[in-house]
Order: sequence, then C-alpha cells, then structure tokens
Amino acid sequence: MNEFLIVGGGVIGMMTALQLADAGHGVTLLERGRCGREASWAGGGIVSPLYPWRYTRPISALSRWSEGFYPELALRLLEETGIDPEYRQKGLLYLGVEDEARAMDWAREVGKPLERVDADFLYRKEPQAAPGFGDALWMPTLGSIRNPRLGQALRARLAAMPRVTLEEDVTVTGLRVADGRVTGVDSEQGRWSAERVIVCGGAWSAGLLASAGVELPVRPVKGQMILFRAPPGLVERVVLLDGRYVIPRGDGRVLAGSTLEEAGFDTSTSESARASLRDSAIRIIPALADCEVEHHWAGLRPGSPDGVPMIGAVPGLANLYVNAGHFRNGLVLAPASTHLLVDELLGREPIVDPAPYRLG
Repeated sequence: MNEFLIVGGGVIGMMTALQLADAGHGVTLLERGRCGREASWAGGGIVSPLYPWRYTRPISALSRWSEGFYPELALRLLEETGIDPEYRQKGLLYLGVEDEARAMDWAREVGKPLERVDADFLYRKEPQAAPGFGDALWMPTLGSIRNPRLGQALRARLAAMPRVTLEEDVTVTGLRVADGRVTGVDSEQGRWSAERVIVCGGAWSAGLLASAGVELPVRPVKGQMILFRAPPGLVERVVLLDGRYVIPRGDGRVLAGSTLEEAGFDTSTSESARASLRDSAIRIIPALADCEVEHHWAGLRPGSPDGVPMIGAVPGLANLYVNAGHFRNGLVLAPASTHLLVDELLGREPIVDPAPYRLG
C-alpha cells in the first residue's frame, strides 16, 4: 500500500507528488487523461493574478510566496529533464487601469514594485502597443511560464522518480470509505489503496468528493483562448487591457485570453469567442491583425467562492485531503498551495496561515 494516493495529474497534483517524493515518500498519482493536459495546459501562464490588488488577502498570501518559486523550479526541471518550461521575467504593462490609486496603495502595502509610467516608457518597452495611451502601470518583476512545457517537464521528472507511480487514463469513480476513513479509490480500471488520499482534480473534484457525501463548492468555468503565429519580437512582455491580455512566448507566438463562461463541463469553442478574443488582442497590439490565428481552445477552471482554494484535511473523513478551487489562479498559486498541503501532511510548520483555506 502506498503512503499517498493523489487523484488528479494537473500542476497541483504533480507538484504535490514531486514534493512528497523529494521528502522520501511513496506516491501514486492517478490521472483521468494525460498529466498536465486539462486546465494546467489550457491557461496562459502568467505568474500573478491578473489584477492582484483586486484579490483577497488569502489569495495574495499564496501568490506572493509562489512568484519567487518559479525561476528555481524552471531551472531545476530543465536540468533534470531537458525540457525548458520557458520562464520569462520581462514584466507586465497594464493599460487603461481605472483603479490606479487602489493598485498603488496595494503595491506600497505589500512592497511590490509597481509604478506609473509615461507614454515614452510604454512605447519603448512595447513599440507595437496600441497608440494613444498617455500612461500605463508597470510591474517589472512579473514573469510568465510556458505552462504546457511546465506540465511536460513535471511529468517527465515524476516518471523518472522511483518513489512515484504515474497511472494515466484512469477514470476514478469514487472514494472507498470504511468506518469513517478513506482507504483508497475505485476506478473503471480497478481499485487503489493508500494510507492517505489527496484530491487534486480541479473542476472534477466536487463530483469525486460527492461520492463520499462531501459537498465541495467547486464548479467548472470555461475559458477560451487563441494563439497567434507572430514574428519573434513583435511582443516582448505581458500586456493587459480591460481584463484581456496578450502573452508572448519565446518563439514569437502570442496567446490572447480569455473568456469566462458558465457552461458546465462543455469544452467546445465558439466563433463568437474567437472573434472577441481576436478583437481584444488587436486592441492591445494592432499588428496582430496581420498574424494568423494558429490555434483556438477551451479549458475548465475550478471555480470557487471568491476564488480562494480549499486546502487541507476533509472534515468528517479521516485520511482524506483536498487541494482544489483555484479558479483563474491555479498555476499562480500552485507552488504555495501544494507546499502548504504538504506541510500539513508531513507535520511541518506551514509557510502561511492555513486557516483561510480549510474546509468546513
């Protein structure tokens, strides 16, 4: 019997497995498809909430801890796997911010570099940004990571670790409960037992916990994105305007996102969303009008009340833990939220106060 059984092979599940294996523990990870191919793959990879001053303190606490973790993780994974997650720290430009005073107050409070810059600065940084802006907000420390490559690298690292067993294409159907204790899971492919079970199933977490009579307020929220094939250097850093954004990759490609749709588990794309995303991207970088839209996809975020993830032991069922409900910030919060859960699992001093994330 394994010490730990993780259900869900996204960035949250894989980072949890990596930390437990690093600490010398045996882990089995079950994934319904292929690891890193759901929300972890579908997002944009900005290593910050879009407008961090608009979020609650629990989200900010995890975000601040996580941001400094990605450069080290990217270098480690590149060295260990040969796969480059492409962490880029080139800053972020905010255009047309209406609550600038609130943003600056937040930056002073948390000690985050954020400044108001003039048009000369803006267009030196991004010459192709839409003309006519007299100023912008500039966050120089913000980074982005190529999340599909991050998922590939995490999967490759786990596959090479002797204490980790990856089981993909496993559809978990329910939790196994006896005498108030969770002993494992049932799946279409068989049964797995473990001393402790950790649910990291993203938008599917609520359904799994419901099989044991636990109500988890997590729902799928669809987000559509598009990818432009652009010449290298057209866009160098993340740029935001009116809640939409463009994110450059090292090879020149530019992501644009994203929609927010309450559509259940539907992952279909729509022409109206494609057109809206393209229009938003061109409003930010007009030259994208001449670039091909190479790809269009949708993913399912794990929506939750206020976007605060639920992390820790599940009340009323021994040996069951959850890490879910990160909404739009799963990748942003993954390092801190997984570290916080592993702190609880291994009896370590927590990196932040765990109380705001507890269930029940």
